[in-house]
Amino acid sequence: MEQAVIKELSTDDLVDRLEEETKQLSKLKLNHAVSPLENPNKIKAYRKTIARIQTELRKRGIEQALAGNDQETDK
Repeated sequence: MEQAVIKELSTDDLVDRLEEETKQLSKLKLNHAVSPLENPNKIKAYRKTIARIQTELRKRGIEQALAGNDQETDK
């Protein structure tokens, strides 16, 4: 999943997608431990996607906190 696609998703969608990607990653890791995967680079791709989603969620959280602080100081 590309960063541009992640930015377009809503926060709720990102949280749902993060849960799905994390579950998929754990399944892949388990399958890889039992028998080697045909393409072990999939694990790396899932980890990067999870990191991208977490980064976007963190960024949105910081922006929301800053927006909240700006509103409080304006009062």
